Amino acid sequence: MMLNILSGGLQTSIQDGGRSGWMRYGVAPGGAADPVAMAMANQLVGNTPAAACLEVTLVGPKIQFEEELCLAVCGARFDLSLNNMPIGNDTGIQVHPGDILDFGALRSGARAYLAISADIRVPSVFDSQATQLQVGLGGFRNRALQTGDRIPLCNRRVPVTRQLPVEFRLNYRGRPQLRVIEGAEATYFTAQDRERFASTTYEVSPQSNRMGIRLEATPFDTSELPQMTSSGLCPGTIQVPPSGQPIVSFVEAQTIGGYPRIGHVIEADQHLLGQLKPRDRINFTPVALDIAHQLLREKHALLAQLPARLDKAIHPTSM
Repeated sequence: MMLNILSGGLQTSIQDGGRSGWMRYGVAPGGAADPVAMAMANQLVGNTPAAACLEVTLVGPKIQFEEELCLAVCGARFDLSLNNMPIGNDTGIQVHPGDILDFGALRSGARAYLAISADIRVPSVFDSQATQLQVGLGGFRNRALQTGDRIPLCNRRVPVTRQLPVEFRLNYRGRPQLRVIEGAEATYFTAQDRERFASTTYEVSPQSNRMGIRLEATPFDTSELPQMTSSGLCPGTIQVPPSGQPIVSFVEAQTIGGYPRIGHVIEADQHLLGQLKPRDRINFTPVALDIAHQLLREKHALLAQLPARLDKAIHPTSM
């Protein structure tokens, strides 16, 4: 049982919930850039939230199926078609042997997640099947998918068709307001610089990738910043290197860094980083740590309701 990759797209890779617990050995967590969208796609087809699926970036693939399955696509909005007929995001769709799924033009966001009602059969490396694209680790042959690849599947499950409730659907239109808490070295910067950081509109650089999101605006003057030894980094940390242009550590970022950390994107908003594309514009909104904790609890509480909501809408289909 295989997925046939008729066209690989720009950067299509196998991702899951990532490599938890390995940062102390220098291994980045990796995994889905937008774990919320991934979890929703997986649950639409009956998978666990962090199961391996395909992460589709900016330009999507064309895929042929060999078995009867259910698929779901969540996250970025592409003009999706099945056998040249339009289909929608955020819904379980039954496919049959020979069916071809095509990701057309990108309409909003940057990354979509294709989940299927079967397990992707690739090795687990450091407790994860996720592809670390920057270092060539995990996934299918340690790389992004290419035209002509055949991805092995196993443990096919009964296809189901159900739709994501409206209140769970993600909207990536408009300028993201990313909430941040104060970084460990925020006091290295003047009060004026910290105020400017919170009021500036930044543009995402084309040099951004899964390691770091590089931002462009009027640079900070870093000539008077004190030297510091390298210290720990995690996804969401915002460093200011000598160029004065901030870099947001992303899912495949190095685990230590030596630049001042002016802020940190709160965990409740980090999935939005996965939907940024070159030349998108963003703003940062400072919040207190206790507010960040409360927002994360609220996010977890909302997502915890999804399985029960979907269970009420399951419609099994014939195999």
